Amino acid sequence: MTHDDLADADTGPIRRIPAEPRARRGQNRPSTRNPGTARKPKPPTVDVHHGHGHGHGHGHGPAAPASRRVRLLLIWLLAPVALLTVVAGLWLYPWGKAKPASAYQQGTPVHGTVTTATSGPCLAPGQVQVGQPDTGEKPCLTAEVALTDGAASGSAVRLTVPIEPSTPRFSAGDKVVLAYNGANPRDASSYQLVDFQRGLPLAVLAALFAIAVVVLGRWQGVAALGALVLSFLVLVMFVLPAILAGENPLLVAIVGAGAIMFVALYLTHGLSARTSAAVLGTMVSLALIGALSAIFSAAASLTGLDESTSTLIASLGHGIDARGLLLAGIVIGSLGVLDDVTVTQTSAVWELRRANPKLGWRELYLAGLRIGRDHVGSAVNTLVMAYAGAALPVMLYSSISGVGLGPILGAQDVAQEIVRTLAGSVGIVAAVPVTTVLAALIASREVPVKAAAPRRKSQLPQQ
Repeated sequence: MTHDDLADADTGPIRRIPAEPRARRGQNRPSTRNPGTARKPKPPTVDVHHGHGHGHGHGHGPAAPASRRVRLLLIWLLAPVALLTVVAGLWLYPWGKAKPASAYQQGTPVHGTVTTATSGPCLAPGQVQVGQPDTGEKPCLTAEVALTDGAASGSAVRLTVPIEPSTPRFSAGDKVVLAYNGANPRDASSYQLVDFQRGLPLAVLAALFAIAVVVLGRWQGVAALGALVLSFLVLVMFVLPAILAGENPLLVAIVGAGAIMFVALYLTHGLSARTSAAVLGTMVSLALIGALSAIFSAAASLTGLDESTSTLIASLGHGIDARGLLLAGIVIGSLGVLDDVTVTQTSAVWELRRANPKLGWRELYLAGLRIGRDHVGSAVNTLVMAYAGAALPVMLYSSISGVGLGPILGAQDVAQEIVRTLAGSVGIVAAVPVTTVLAALIASREVPVKAAAPRRKSQLPQQ
């Protein structure tokens, strides 16, 4: 068996390199008609036929246009879903409904700068300490804050804050945020010291992130940033208002995730058959994640009433579908990792197809699946570590409770993270074969791009 006949048992020949053709009589010999004036050899050229050497169009540029049959197939598959997403979004949006207000007054944020900060006994304004303080009495922080905005901008207030393990530590020079309750703006009792100002470092970090994306991705990086902004707008302007208006959180999350999926993928990767295959794979995987999450959250009797959800319900003053809110978070949280997996798989299948247009859908699927096996391990680990990092305080608190591993894992806060992680991981694992088979079926039906006609190979003189 020659080298040309060797092929992978599963995928078939990816690229064959032909044997060097035998020289014809008279070739590669110096001319005898005029000795001493041998023809100058031409530089060697490379055959650009598909599968031979480095043909034109085999780079990592834009995807080749799809055939008419493939375009019609994708339109029939995706157009109804896109239309349903738009109609459902218009139906679920709270048209004309006022945004619900919190039952608890949080106060108006006011910025200031701490000028002095001293620790000592907890004294009310005008009160004086007499004698030695009790040894068991907790100290307080007395801070003088210069207000930099609000109705009393330019003035200063003196605030007393109990020093607790759960309270921030303020010192002179800190940029802080105060909550103003609407009373006398020059009275210290109208303010509460609540947090630090973080606008500048967050803005600098966001700028560094944008620069890194644009420098590496260039125009595609700009498109990715635009998709990120639009995705954030979908969350802020549709998902949050619809859930606060009382709509089913899971249904809202599915519609919002669908809109984000279409916008982010097509804007970042272009309107092509390759991107459409990734959209189809993402869609199927999201449906699987939603179904698994709903089944196992009900089987595990998860209520979704963790600390943050309980605070939300108390602020709204009325009930909300807490379990649906948990499922909505699972769907939206899994979307980003799914995009990465599905786009990678479709790109791998299309590159295999371009390398050897003779591969059928089965060979493309098997080769792409082998690539996906390497990718799925890191993707699942990414999702697990992300959820574990978010639940780290809960895990630490549970580990010191001294009740054993079983009750810790079965606790509401931990169990919902387990369901969130495992359901998302199953969806990511399923996304690899689902997306790969969809991409293989679509790519195998495309008309291969015709390469340029091969040029005549050079004729080199014998040494």
